[in-house]
Amino acid sequence: MCGIAGYFKPAGCKASIIEKMTDIIHHRGPDDSGAVYFETIESAPVTNADNAILALGHRRLSIVDLSSLGHQPMSYADERYWLTYNGEVYNYLELRKELVSLGYSFKSQTDSEVILAAYDAWGAQCQQRFNGMWAFAIYDRTEQTLFLSRDRFGIKPLYYWVSPDGGFHFASEIKQFTVLPGWQAVLNHQRGYDFLVWGVTDHTDETLFDGVFQVAPGHCLVQKLSDFKPKVHGRIHTQQWYTLAKQHNTDSFAVASARFKDLLENSVRLRLRADVDVGSCLSGGLDSSSIVCLMNNVLREQDAQALQKTFSACSNEESVNERKWMNKVTEHTKVDAHYTYPELNNLFDQLRDITWHQDEPFGSTSIYAQWNVFKLAADNKVTVMLDGQGADEQLAGYASFYGARLADLIRRFRWLQAGKEAKQIHSRHGYNWNWILGQTAVNILPPFLKNVMRKIMRRTHPVPEWLNFDILKASPSNPHDMKGGSIQKLCHAQMTSTNLQMLLHWEDRDSMAHSIESRVPFLDYRLVEYVMSLPSDYKIKNAVTKRVLRQGMSGIIPDDIRDRTDKIGFATPEEIWMRRTAPDLFKERLETNIVKAQGLISPEIIQHYEEMVRGERPFNFLTWRVISFLEWLDIFGVIIQRPYGARLNDI
Repeated sequence: MCGIAGYFKPAGCKASIIEKMTDIIHHRGPDDSGAVYFETIESAPVTNADNAILALGHRRLSIVDLSSLGHQPMSYADERYWLTYNGEVYNYLELRKELVSLGYSFKSQTDSEVILAAYDAWGAQCQQRFNGMWAFAIYDRTEQTLFLSRDRFGIKPLYYWVSPDGGFHFASEIKQFTVLPGWQAVLNHQRGYDFLVWGVTDHTDETLFDGVFQVAPGHCLVQKLSDFKPKVHGRIHTQQWYTLAKQHNTDSFAVASARFKDLLENSVRLRLRADVDVGSCLSGGLDSSSIVCLMNNVLREQDAQALQKTFSACSNEESVNERKWMNKVTEHTKVDAHYTYPELNNLFDQLRDITWHQDEPFGSTSIYAQWNVFKLAADNKVTVMLDGQGADEQLAGYASFYGARLADLIRRFRWLQAGKEAKQIHSRHGYNWNWILGQTAVNILPPFLKNVMRKIMRRTHPVPEWLNFDILKASPSNPHDMKGGSIQKLCHAQMTSTNLQMLLHWEDRDSMAHSIESRVPFLDYRLVEYVMSLPSDYKIKNAVTKRVLRQGMSGIIPDDIRDRTDKIGFATPEEIWMRRTAPDLFKERLETNIVKAQGLISPEIIQHYEEMVRGERPFNFLTWRVISFLEWLDIFGVIIQRPYGARLNDI
């Protein structure tokens, strides 16, 4: 796991630029750094250059083959290919064996060298053979071609920015562009609207920084440098190499559960490949408990000598404290468990640091809890962590899926079954009837009627009164609309746009801020493709979510965990903090930060908050989003409005 950087600038650039781009992400790779420069696209590489037109940079966090043979940028085939790479290809041993049979040889034990040989053997098709997470760039000196690739689900980040003078720059984190000549942080109005109003980011190839784009998940860029003429402030054409296809599987529920278990176990086994200590996050829920228990079984099978370590965030507020569930897992596995208790009095002290690492604002204080978990792991010298990210989206694990389930039944005229299901949702989970009807309506009604209903219920709607649309030039539309309506559609949307990529962004930054590689077994593409092909009843039925996981983990995780029907995760008691513990603290933060909003946020947001505190509005995360957004504006010096008539390169 590492950090990468690079540029192609026909006019040339000083060597210090790539060094600055890698120095600012020292946290992603504290073990080693490197850079290589090309003074022309035909020339041999050099280690330093005053006016190189192409450069690759790297920060290394050593995970596999800790020797100097893993140094990057790495070359292959007599320096024909040059690689800078962030991630892990877990099946590199199998690929290496296949490549050796084809006549390839290797100097190191790294997966990096396997990527280079695979690219030489199969070209861009090598991506289809990789099982892992990655963002990398390969320069082919013979073909004078730059190849950038990002993994299927966007686990690892890859951004690019075109400078005012036409230079193309790419990086692991947006903050790397802040050291470049010509950089100015300007708000992307539409993406700013999407975050503030609807709480969503990373659902397109755009970012909250105008002109900064990401190579989308499952996309790559293949560019002949002699033909490379990027447009200032524009997208670069990329190719989609992976699509999460919609397939239909006819396996019985029993067969599907067994198959699910085998795929997840194999995924965990692959993700234990490392030459450093591997730990795991444990929230006490189904997902993390399954990973901890499967990991425990594999380690015992391998007769591992070191005791498995788990890391958890707890709370002094019992309503969101999962310590009792965590204890059931730790007692079952006999692991070395570690706990942290994120406190409100530290939240705002650490907010600027967390925001700087995140690059963009974040939607709730759960990111703060996750931050503390990775800090705890780092304090205990654990470099790799396995986490349960990605299960809820494919297995219908969120409460929002209940409405989609009822809508599915209603569309199929299964009225009696829908009524029975609604009663079970009410009795099992305690949701009131207004909530159940509202969630069902969201998945049935057309967008304009949903917006009317939202306004009547004093919930989020497209044109909130606290947002100044004279300043924010954005289309007031809901990015979630037309994304759901059924279990299968909602799963697909959450896996590919509205949810997962945002969570992976937060996880990547929280973990890498502490020089930790986070691995996510539920996102093994073989497992995802299988789960996404299953009937919706295998995921949710009778108000029970993740049915195929629950059955597959029978005998592996404690029954009390397997039968849980509530869901918390690494949550903080945000509602309690705002409404009971310290309402004045959050109000003061809002009032202080509004002056940074450059007129974008009106004082009516204070009234909105006060009504929520008094219980006149349903609790939501809007208050935190506004606080986080305004903090982000300040930290990165983001301009909301350019001077009239100005272009990006005029600022």
